[in-house]
Amino acid sequence: MSVDDFGRLMASADPAMIVVTTVAENDPAGCLVGFHAQSSISAEQYCLWLSKANHTYRTGLRATHFAVHFLTEADLAVAEWFGTRTGENTDKFVGRGAGRSGRDTDEHGLPLLRDCPNRMVVEKIATLDDGGDHACFTTRVLSAHTEGTFTPLRLRDVAHLDAGRSSESRAVHP
Repeated sequence: MSVDDFGRLMASADPAMIVVTTVAENDPAGCLVGFHAQSSISAEQYCLWLSKANHTYRTGLRATHFAVHFLTEADLAVAEWFGTRTGENTDKFVGRGAGRSGRDTDEHGLPLLRDCPNRMVVEKIATLDDGGDHACFTTRVLSAHTEGTFTPLRLRDVAHLDAGRSSESRAVHP
């Protein structure tokens, strides 16, 4: 198989981009995510694949819940903030990191981005690490909110961003 062919196929799929936020032991984390999908209709389940290089992955291993923020075409600045910085060096939730008007928390302590109202709150039910550079978190949808139909921000819209950390780097101690 040609890596170039695989890459072209995946780029052509042009997935919608999301920001995943979580918290564990008062350690909030969030990152830009392109690997995600509905995985069941009944019960409502959703899968998130988080890079093992990310602070959000390490926090997610200890977390019980996640917030999944669906980005619109107007949310490029949010995608840039959460996609080009690493949580080890930046508190992504201070000032602009949570959007123009900041963040709220829900009953689980999850950081919710005020400027991203199209979102779900999910509960982790399983984690799968098959040895790749991402791990899959299977979740149960607890709540969903949308302000109506929107045009999602897509991979092609953020392809120019330089990631806060390369996918080749791995956590020494996840």
